[in-house]
Amino acid sequence: MNINGSVALVTGANRGLGDRFVRALLQAGARKVYAAARDPRRIRVRAEGVVPIALDITDPAAVRSAAEQAPDVTLLVNNAGSFSGGPVLDGDLDAFRTDFETHVLGTLAVSRAFAPVLARNGGGAILNVLSVLSWLTLPHAAAYCAAKSAAWSVTNALRLRLADQGTQVSALHVGYMDTDMTAELDQPKSDPADIARIALEGLDQGLYEIVADAGSRRVLGDLSAGVEALYPQLAH
Repeated sequence: MNINGSVALVTGANRGLGDRFVRALLQAGARKVYAAARDPRRIRVRAEGVVPIALDITDPAAVRSAAEQAPDVTLLVNNAGSFSGGPVLDGDLDAFRTDFETHVLGTLAVSRAFAPVLARNGGGAILNVLSVLSWLTLPHAAAYCAAKSAAWSVTNALRLRLADQGTQVSALHVGYMDTDMTAELDQPKSDPADIARIALEGLDQGLYEIVADAGSRRVLGDLSAGVEALYPQLAH
């Protein structure tokens, strides 16, 4: 996927990694960037080539409207997300419903709406922002982890289904980033500007799986070493 000259749409573009994607796309030579958010007035990047657009990815009517307003898209960045916590045993299931509605069904709805747009424009690409937690679960955040894992499965399904129309479908896996979502966490964090740049470089290289930081690379390596490598507390 050649970023230079592309027309991109970024969901959740009003803050964090989404905001950095808009900036990185412009720097990489994108011709136009649709910056999508529930409230487009909150889009921070006001520059030539940036088109704020209203989009709630959990609202089917809003998704259809966005696809109609952006018929020239060649790159879809599914970045919008939620983090509802959701421990595995405690509380009700609303956190699971919220995170699945956003990360799984919302991502799928936007991808379905834009798949024919991409086909008409030569194939293009979809980038789904996933997580190291696609492969690793935290019991106190089981809803988010389960949703990201399911989103990875959906990404693989889209990848296979859209191959015939020439659409590259890539997944971005990354750990903690220095955004407002993780502001209260005392953990090493990546700069989201670096992650956006790494993701676009991976797209340019045609990578299907873009593993953007050391923690994600370590977890990916542990997947083949058995469950005890991922969860040392289970080792006998």
